[in-house]
Amino acid sequence: MVTGAGGALGTDLVARLTAPDAPPDDSVLAVTRAELDVTDAAAVRAAVHGWAAETAGAGRPVLVNAAAYTAVDRAETDPEAGAAAWAANAEAPGLLAAACAEVGATMVHVSTDYVLGPLPDGARRPLEPDDPTAPAGVYARSKLAGEQAVRAALPDAHHVVRTAWVYGATGANFVRTMARLSRERDTLDVVDDQHGSPTWSADLAVGLVALARSSAPAGTRHAAGGGATTWCGLARAVFEELGADPARVRPCDTASFPRPAPRPAWSVLSDASWRAAGLAPLPPWREALHTAVARHPELLLG
Repeated sequence: MVTGAGGALGTDLVARLTAPDAPPDDSVLAVTRAELDVTDAAAVRAAVHGWAAETAGAGRPVLVNAAAYTAVDRAETDPEAGAAAWAANAEAPGLLAAACAEVGATMVHVSTDYVLGPLPDGARRPLEPDDPTAPAGVYARSKLAGEQAVRAALPDAHHVVRTAWVYGATGANFVRTMARLSRERDTLDVVDDQHGSPTWSADLAVGLVALARSSAPAGTRHAAGGGATTWCGLARAVFEELGADPARVRPCDTASFPRPAPRPAWSVLSDASWRAAGLAPLPPWREALHTAVARHPELLLG
């Protein structure tokens, strides 16, 4: 069962789960936000119990939760949006996990680099799942609360997967925005002091499905594009894919581009926990971007 199936990641998850090479005996139920309000406790319980009853005896049931509120800045400035973020990111995962516990299902829950804090002494190395959490802002706190709710309800049957800087073939994202701005502006100033691991949603979907089908023990893992860059570096890579001059993208610091919600200065994620579970790491971010725009040129239409 995939919740949030209408989003960029959810769309890729469903495509992967129903691909020609998928196990023929897999049964996939994809539910969009319009079909299931994951913040409605009664609706969640009914949907999960109904799914489990329909697939009884078909194998181990796994729910992959790709539903989330991701308007980070709006959650910080608009009280109603902040409440919506808390309902979708903190409370809904707990409702889903409790229902999974009742029917004996495993849950794969997608979380974010935003929950992590700076390393001691300002060290800069890829972040591990057991590194300190220090969420700053409504969105980040809601996502950490969601993680905690899943672990509490399913101590032996959960997979919390943190990822970062996700873009997909559908919906608004940084890659599409940079492509559009390349046609609208002669130069762009883009933040160059925030470091992270850009992640193509299709690659993430492949990884999440592999995890769901694996015998990996319960736990928290990181899965993101390999390597690291800055937002400026990612923007320049988009320009390169367009055949535009990447020098048109000029570096600036975070202070020059203030946003309502604070962003992590360092959110490069380690794949050590992913590899330790016997899972193939996601491709390097630059290679993934090239593949993404080759398969989905509409990304560059902005």
